[in-house]
Amino acid sequence: MPYLGVDYYPEHWPKEMMTEDIQGIKEMGANIVRIGEFAWHLMERKDGEFNFSYFDTVIDSLKDNGLNVMFGTPTATFPAWLVNKDPSILSEDEYGHKRMFGGRRQYCFNSDLYREYSARITKELVKHYQNEQAIIVWQIDNEFGHEGSDQCYCNQCHEKFQDFLAEKYYNIEHLNERWGTIFWGQTYNQFSEIPVPKPTITTHNPGLKLDWARFRSASLNSFAHEMTKIVKQYKGTHQQVTTNVAGGFFNKWFDHEENLLPMDFVSYDNYPVWGGLEEPIPPAEIAMTLDFNRGLLDQNFWIVEELMGAQGHDVIGYLPRPNQAKMWSYQAFAHGCNHMLYFRWRGMTRGAEQFCYGVIDHDSQYGRKYREVQSLFHDISSYEDVLESPIKSEVAVLYDYDNIWSWRAQTQSKDFDFKEELMRLYRPFYSLNTQIDVIPSDRDLSTYKVVLVPVMQIIDQRLADQLAAFAEEGGTVVFSFRAGLKNKDNNIYFKEPLPGPIRSLTGIRVEEVESLTKERTAPIEGKGDYNGETSYVAIWRDLIVAETAEVLFRYQDALYGQYAAVTRNSYGKGNVYYIGGGLGGNAIDRMALEIVGANGLSFVESDEDVEVYRRHTDGETFTFIMNHSDQMKTFKEISLQPFESRIIEQ
Repeated sequence: MPYLGVDYYPEHWPKEMMTEDIQGIKEMGANIVRIGEFAWHLMERKDGEFNFSYFDTVIDSLKDNGLNVMFGTPTATFPAWLVNKDPSILSEDEYGHKRMFGGRRQYCFNSDLYREYSARITKELVKHYQNEQAIIVWQIDNEFGHEGSDQCYCNQCHEKFQDFLAEKYYNIEHLNERWGTIFWGQTYNQFSEIPVPKPTITTHNPGLKLDWARFRSASLNSFAHEMTKIVKQYKGTHQQVTTNVAGGFFNKWFDHEENLLPMDFVSYDNYPVWGGLEEPIPPAEIAMTLDFNRGLLDQNFWIVEELMGAQGHDVIGYLPRPNQAKMWSYQAFAHGCNHMLYFRWRGMTRGAEQFCYGVIDHDSQYGRKYREVQSLFHDISSYEDVLESPIKSEVAVLYDYDNIWSWRAQTQSKDFDFKEELMRLYRPFYSLNTQIDVIPSDRDLSTYKVVLVPVMQIIDQRLADQLAAFAEEGGTVVFSFRAGLKNKDNNIYFKEPLPGPIRSLTGIRVEEVESLTKERTAPIEGKGDYNGETSYVAIWRDLIVAETAEVLFRYQDALYGQYAAVTRNSYGKGNVYYIGGGLGGNAIDRMALEIVGANGLSFVESDEDVEVYRRHTDGETFTFIMNHSDQMKTFKEISLQPFESRIIEQ
């Protein structure tokens, strides 16, 4: 049976409420709760004085009711006495302001003192419960890097950044050459002269910016790995280790795959809507986030915070409509979630999350949301084999954090957004209900038929060769604009016409470029198979000369009509598309349908807002059907109520 439960914070309530809460959780159909991740002070009220008796009592009560436990190590919120002892543990923003005690995750990953105290509480906690059979999973910290906590510009970070660079480049002349510090007279005589990228006039060197991003990632991940190592050293053999991934991962300053590699499985906090949003993020984007998390360790994953009520800290967001949050849960199960916990059991009446509504609201009534979760737990519990079945996608979307950070250093268009450009390629294949993996660019591609490569401006020879070999063997590759522009030092390739190392693969040459915006677009018209179709590109345009490639769209401008906007090149047994801008209109949808058909991919046609996802186990097919709209929909004569979800066995 899958683990199904809630995030439970008994310390927030009078002790006499515990029996009532646990009974309500059990009657809802739960078999697990998640506890403890913000309770450091409760475990260590004074320096070195450890007391776990409160959670001993909690766990005994949970065990008596047949509930398992996921326990969070509490290092995301340190006690006040620790910062009072030494404020150097606090992180610092780019303007030199210390982040005050009172929020969460305001610690510096490069504080040796904070690491020492974090290691100590983690060790003592895990040792205390290593033989506790009810605890089946340890969660490391909480939502690493969330809310800007992955950046710190303090002196500790500055010194360790310089050490990081000295270890990487060996001598200062090597760094000067690689970064091109001859420009603007930025040449360094020694590593101790190198600044951190605090605000300056104009901007910092792109090489410095990219190495700073790599350093931030290394700082966070080394802390995470140190804590993981401690947990693994002292945990019981029946206990596993994870950490919960927060949303917005393409805007974070750390490599998520590296972060999760020492873990047993991925956990994700799934919030399709949050405070201040007037409506949820689109269904395709929710799906992409699920596919991203499944791709981190290439396996099914947990969700340990699944939204049920309206959410927000200071500003509250959209209220999920009846059965809408339940539908998002079904969507998550369809895309590879195999165990799920809802955030949170009971809405808090005090503190910063008073407006993060839970399964039970502040009135303590077991209402519509309680019944909704209860029905989901009842319905999904019989599908364990389906939820555990592997997902074998034939389409992959590639990303690389170096490339993402390179774009963040120089966006080139005022409206550029990496996630939106990734979604521009992902969305049309999602609309055809194909199965898609979202994976790092260094993964093996041999099991896929189609690889989508959004705005990959950093392409080295290894990746170029990998993609060429994939196409040579019959695969289809789809690039979007600015591909092959830069090397791993964040510098533009010299004497190599764009798209650099993939020029022969794409069969094109980019002669000139222009930055566009969301409003200022360039019209294009179809040629050949696309003759008569019109569309446009936004954000950017590459002016393309087709060398061996076939032109699918040209620009309509009087002065640029000789240039291609979209091309297709035959390479070996495969095909390679190049899209020279943010392709709008229906053109990308038709291209996706063409690619799906040419590669014999499994797809399902459905009405807009009806998502269909197939899972296979023991020779049987189970079809998840989700209505993402507030209107009645049909799928193959199946009527779907607003936000209704179904699993059909075939």
